[in-house]
Amino acid sequence: MYGAIIVEPNSPEADFGVIFMHNEGYSTGCGHAVIALAKVFVETGLIPMNGPITPVVMDVPSGRIHAEVLSEKGKVTGARFRNIPSFVQHLDNKVDVPELGPVKVDIAFGGAFYAYVDTEQIKVDCSPENVSNLIEAGMAIKKVVSQSVEMDHPAEPEMNYLYGTIFVGKSDSSDHHSRHVCIFADGQVDRCPTGTGVSGRLAILHAKDEIKKGQMITIDSILGTTFTGQIINEVKVGKYDGVIPEVGGNAYITGRQTFFVDPDDPLKDGFILR
Repeated sequence: MYGAIIVEPNSPEADFGVIFMHNEGYSTGCGHAVIALAKVFVETGLIPMNGPITPVVMDVPSGRIHAEVLSEKGKVTGARFRNIPSFVQHLDNKVDVPELGPVKVDIAFGGAFYAYVDTEQIKVDCSPENVSNLIEAGMAIKKVVSQSVEMDHPAEPEMNYLYGTIFVGKSDSSDHHSRHVCIFADGQVDRCPTGTGVSGRLAILHAKDEIKKGQMITIDSILGTTFTGQIINEVKVGKYDGVIPEVGGNAYITGRQTFFVDPDDPLKDGFILR
């Protein structure tokens, strides 16, 4: 479960502001939450539908996000957003993980910093039955990388921490590029391909000359759901070569909830069991 608190925007150009939260606290961005929020605001009429493409602008901790809600015959069919500049800090950076041995990681920023690891290195597939092993390996890698590599965002020093580990594996579909499993926060597993993670991955693929500007790819999640991604533009982020990524996907309204807090409840602050 991921949370989004709607707040006033930082400027008149944005429709609203968002603070994201998860089981460990707060985060700088969440691509799937952006897609979900854009859909909710248009589908519920908070932002009027404006033909086949309705723009939605939101201020998030990592910057301003421009989203578009796609509609057909008055029904929302999906959403996409142009993310903030994304870039690679390190390619093939070797770290020694006590539980795993030497591991090569790519480190990239797509709204948050992630360590990207090919699953062939740890001999574990990106499949639901391996989720416990992926959590254990992901947290071990995150710990070592956080201790040994200093994150470096040239313009946003408050972003200089590793948010999670993204395992990259093969997709079950020949039409899809690859599969992502993101282990973040306190061992949480992303059920989607991770929007900020897809953004950073596009920067990695571009740096390795494995994708061109405007080339659309599809990336799976551990559950088989998908995001599309493409590079819209090439930019500089301080000393780093970066890209402007566009990520697309879908979300679904599943209900409305009201939460109550009883001051006498000993578990009112929540709990987590492993």
